[in-house]
Amino acid sequence: MGDQIQFIVEKLNQEPFRKNYNLISFDSLESLQLLQLLSDVLGEIDPKHAVDIREELPEQTAKRMLNLLGILKYKPPGTVPDLSAFRQGLVTGSKLVIHPVLHWLLQRTSELKKRAYLARFLVKSEVPAEFLQDDTVAEFNKQYEELMEAFKNLHKEHEQLKISGLSTAEIRRDISAMEEEKDQLAKRVERLKKRVETVQNHQRMLEIARQLRLEKEREESLAQQKQEQKSQLFHAEQRLQRAQVQLKEMQHVVADSKPESLMKKLEEEINFNSYLVTEKMPREMESKKTSVYFLKKVAAEPAMTQADLTALESEINEVNAQMNQLIEKRMMKYEPTDSKFSMYRQQASIISRKKEAKAEELQAAKEEMSSLERQMEQKSSQAHELEGSEVLTEEEFKQYVNKLRSKNTFYKKKRLEIAEITAEYGILQRTEELLRQRHEAIQQQLQAIEEKKGISGYSYTQEELERVSAVKSEMDEVKGQTLDNMSEMVKKLNAMVAEKKASLAPVIKELRQLRQNCQELTQECDEKKIQYDSCAAGLETNRSALEQEVKGLLEECAQEESNYHYINCMKRTLEIQLQRAKEEMKAYVSPDPQERRKAVREQYTRIILEQENLGKKLREKQKVVRESHGPNMKQMKMWQDFEQLMECKRECFLKQQNQAAIGQVIQEGGKDRLVL
Repeated sequence: MGDQIQFIVEKLNQEPFRKNYNLISFDSLESLQLLQLLSDVLGEIDPKHAVDIREELPEQTAKRMLNLLGILKYKPPGTVPDLSAFRQGLVTGSKLVIHPVLHWLLQRTSELKKRAYLARFLVKSEVPAEFLQDDTVAEFNKQYEELMEAFKNLHKEHEQLKISGLSTAEIRRDISAMEEEKDQLAKRVERLKKRVETVQNHQRMLEIARQLRLEKEREESLAQQKQEQKSQLFHAEQRLQRAQVQLKEMQHVVADSKPESLMKKLEEEINFNSYLVTEKMPREMESKKTSVYFLKKVAAEPAMTQADLTALESEINEVNAQMNQLIEKRMMKYEPTDSKFSMYRQQASIISRKKEAKAEELQAAKEEMSSLERQMEQKSSQAHELEGSEVLTEEEFKQYVNKLRSKNTFYKKKRLEIAEITAEYGILQRTEELLRQRHEAIQQQLQAIEEKKGISGYSYTQEELERVSAVKSEMDEVKGQTLDNMSEMVKKLNAMVAEKKASLAPVIKELRQLRQNCQELTQECDEKKIQYDSCAAGLETNRSALEQEVKGLLEECAQEESNYHYINCMKRTLEIQLQRAKEEMKAYVSPDPQERRKAVREQYTRIILEQENLGKKLREKQKVVRESHGPNMKQMKMWQDFEQLMECKRECFLKQQNQAAIGQVIQEGGKDRLVL
């Protein structure tokens, strides 16, 4: 609890609250201040709740806070017994309720802000079913749900963009850099145009270069199409081979199969399945049920120690031994050795066990065969994905070998071509190196001339400007397309708005008529209410007057009744006193001494004499105490001094013992010496 309060105080002292609390001041807050603090925290999460609770009723405050806490999915802690107690504590501002809520809110403020923002758009307004029967209301409700789903999708895209790390500042920087590159590219293009215009027949050369570029692009597309067609042809050949293999297998199966063999296979399968269903599976189910029953029974029992386990094992061994003895006795009694049926029973049990074993082996073999078939299908699918083929037959393998031989010759021919191309590539690489060296030398000369003329870096700047201008042109095209898309979207939205207005026009007309009817009914209701209020006020006045009169009469009746009871009690008291006085007088004047002794006067006289004797004894005792007080005090002082003296001796003795442990103290000539 202390850590919780410390965390709340630290969070409230930070931005945006800045309350400057400490543990004592926070713990001393009253219930109203705690409720206002909770309202401020909720107002930070949802601005609609930033209100002064003094301006609203306590029920409204509790309802508003409970509504927002429900939207934020707050669950009361285990210290609060039930929801009604939590509501009561929230209304009264109980610390046991407010402190956990503040701790929960301040722990996840950013997450709760997001949840409160989404709740404004995603908390669905429930429409009664009778209103949804109206087509217009149902259409609006459907549009409302569609807009809610669209908002969900847009919010998800917005969160994904946030996570992706793209910010508007970075995009603006990229756009500005692209615009600069575009300007540079435009300048570079202009410079190249000016440079090309000085060359003779530049238009014809540009046209030829454009045609060359187009032909190269066409050649690349044709090569790509050729490669795709080759891959399609290869896949088609593989599919054809697989189909041929499947066709051969089916023909082989059809050729070998006969009706009798098929019927025999079906009968064997039916017999095996019926054995599994009628004999094996029920036994297995019974054994599983019994094992589950015993396991449940064991799980329900308390934990057992090693001693319990050993005791159970010994008990099980004893029971097994008893069972074996009983079985032997039963066999000796009911099944003699010369019985003719024992052999048949043994044979039947052996056959049944063999049957069960073979059935299990058959089941295992079937499962293994199905698993192998699944693995074969997986391997074949993997081979198809890797553009492989299935297992080939002998003829297909021969065709495959011939194809490999032809491919080998083709490979050797292409290898020679590759060698020639490699040699040519070496020559071209050397030529490129020489040209690069010449280019570097020319660049150095150009830089020297630029430095000499005072325009260093001019060529590099122009190239960069040309590159940037080209990029800018591309960005302008992208921006133009974006603007066109935005204009089309605006047109679509305007059209949708016009359609919605047209569809809502008859509804608005009906709504106006209904509003007029509502105003008339409201006016009539106000008039009736005024009449009712005036009548109710008159009746209330009469009722209050009658109530006041009845109240006065009831008070008067109660006063009179109280006076009657008081007088009656006084009368009875006086009668009792008079009776006691008569009895006292009778006893006092009676000649009988026993009767006279019962009189109150005699009793009080006897008590007075006893008290006088007691006072005389106490005075004598006081006199004795006063005489012995001085000697007694002196003796007590002597005992206290004696006690103090003995305490001092004890301390000296303890000190002497401690010093003896360190060394020896010798007293000579009024001096003390410590000898170690």
